[in-house]
Amino acid sequence: MGRRVLEKPSWVVAREPEWRILNQFLLADDPYLRLGLLSGRRRHGKSFLLRALTEQAGGLYLTAVREEGRIAALRRATAAIAAYAGLPDATVEIGDWERILSTALDQTTARAAAPILVIDELPYLLEHSPEIPGILQKLYDDSRAGTGSSARGRIILCGSAMSVMHELLSGTQPLRGRAAMDMRLSAFDYRTARRLWSVDDPAVALRLHAVLGGAPGYRQLIATGTPTSESTFDTWVVDNLLSPGIGVFTRTETEYLLREDPRITRRTLYYDVLTAIARGASSPTKIGGLIGRERTALAHPLDVLESSGYVVKEQDLLRGRNTSIRLTDPVIRFNQLIAVPRADLIDRGRADQAWRASSATFQSKILGPHFEELARQWTGHYAHELLPDLELGSIGTTVVPDPKARTAHEVDVVALDLDSRPQQPGAEIRLLGEAKATIEQRGTHDLARLEHIRSLLSGQGYGTEGTVLALYSLNGFYPDLLRAAERRTDVALVDLAALY
Repeated sequence: MGRRVLEKPSWVVAREPEWRILNQFLLADDPYLRLGLLSGRRRHGKSFLLRALTEQAGGLYLTAVREEGRIAALRRATAAIAAYAGLPDATVEIGDWERILSTALDQTTARAAAPILVIDELPYLLEHSPEIPGILQKLYDDSRAGTGSSARGRIILCGSAMSVMHELLSGTQPLRGRAAMDMRLSAFDYRTARRLWSVDDPAVALRLHAVLGGAPGYRQLIATGTPTSESTFDTWVVDNLLSPGIGVFTRTETEYLLREDPRITRRTLYYDVLTAIARGASSPTKIGGLIGRERTALAHPLDVLESSGYVVKEQDLLRGRNTSIRLTDPVIRFNQLIAVPRADLIDRGRADQAWRASSATFQSKILGPHFEELARQWTGHYAHELLPDLELGSIGTTVVPDPKARTAHEVDVVALDLDSRPQQPGAEIRLLGEAKATIEQRGTHDLARLEHIRSLLSGQGYGTEGTVLALYSLNGFYPDLLRAAERRTDVALVDLAALY
């Protein structure tokens, strides 16, 4: 199309890669109709980003409402088109979806600097108007063939129901093979989240990310400000995450999250599964043991939770037979471990007592695992800041058998070199790491453990000649370890300052 790139507004935090992709989709040199999808979990900022793009392009933004029926939705879309065209509502006839969509495309093509039509929360429309994908297919095919209305411009379909959005492009669905963009909007990473919340203290930033993650939508719901210290963090949690009636009360929020996926109908079962995983059950057998169900009965719920983005199944980086299941959403984890078990106290207005009683759980089941995950994220995205010559490939976890000691060692962070594949025999290991969020500082005994694991892996045929040993600590390092690290090039010490 030859148009200049649309500038990202200053009030859109981060999202540079996503904005670049949206520009490429919108401004591609293609005179025909182009279709794109944008999906993502609730609160990740999909609507915020697309509204900004639509405003910059001068396009048309249509949104659906869950509780509306077909006629109300048609009227809402018609009114939006009339307002966009600068006409009174009464002058625009309410038609069917084909007429509405083709009219909307014609209007954006005539008026927008970069013609774009956004249909937000499409899954709500599909509940009463399942013909919309077929209509879009017809408009797309007619445009490419130069027949019919020959609609032009760009359409972005958006929604939070991940399963519904992904189904649009699968199998024999009308839009299969027709989408030029299929973007899944993720949460902010932990460093960007710190910037969003304007937190100076890394210890507070870590705790904030451990309970809310990087979903930017929560920022505008908090009216009590941002915690500035670990002591004010406790008060902040009680006033927000554990207060019924507040927008980020986790029991209400978790209910909203699960309702977004129409496949989740027996929510009690899903709550049980999520609680078991939050407590540390990492396999279908262990989950089934905790909730009293056969592992075979959990295949479908686990698949739904995985495709919805609430859990992830990760294979041992070195041994493919070991698969671990973990939660990806901090809000759900916090709810299942803190809010639900203490629901009686919270409902009686004693949230502060509930939070104090949960301190050990927060430290071991939330902060500890979260710190380990951030250690892996740091290794993948920021390790070059401390280790500029270290080039890393796949990153994950592993369990290393120690036959002589009749035990096995869990490794929190393991990274391969660029040429090695996961589960490849004899892979070159570039980094081994241990991450601890305990009060105790890390010392030479922790380094000795990693040295032992490195020797075990060497004896098992893995390449360890250039392996860096990394220790990640929430509360720093003992002087003896600091002195040892200064004398060696194969040791990296990562504290909160380095993490952030």
